Amino acid sequence: MIERLSIPDVWTYTPRRFEDERGWFSETFNTASLAEALGGVTFVQDNQALTRAKGTLRGMHFQRPPKAQDKFVRVLKGAVLDVAVDIRRGSPTFGKWVAAELSAENRKQIFVPKGFAHGYLTLESDTEVFYKVSDFYSREHEGGISWNDPAIGIDWGIAEAAVLMAERDRLFPVLAELKAVF
Repeated sequence: MIERLSIPDVWTYTPRRFEDERGWFSETFNTASLAEALGGVTFVQDNQALTRAKGTLRGMHFQRPPKAQDKFVRVLKGAVLDVAVDIRRGSPTFGKWVAAELSAENRKQIFVPKGFAHGYLTLESDTEVFYKVSDFYSREHEGGISWNDPAIGIDWGIAEAAVLMAERDRLFPVLAELKAVF
């Protein structure tokens, strides 16, 4: 089931699960079934991350063109608050954000297109996140924006002092200081 969020370019997908006495089976990604929603996006790389501590924030990341990435994210174990911020200058939703709780239990996945900064906050310890990207990682094209930019106003549901994160992520500029990227 596909559900468009308040910024329609970002959507969640909950795959069907078939259960019997042996356990369950789920087709978590199928290019044919998701073709219309993906609009021609092809994924070239899969990434997986383990985050040990609850309250760890990874983000807000993006890659600049020509290495910009679409992302399709899901949680294998644990739970996250997954957030996307529109950084496409000229977009009617520029500077707006959307969020979805993704967990191993709810099976939701989120599609984050190029032109969005992306990040997530772990809601449980030992959370594993798996995601597909549409272009290869490129250190020289990576960028980010501040996770706590007051002009954006993301509600992470946690006190700033309690957030654990990489120092490099804390140093990202606020959106107003970011040169036009998209």
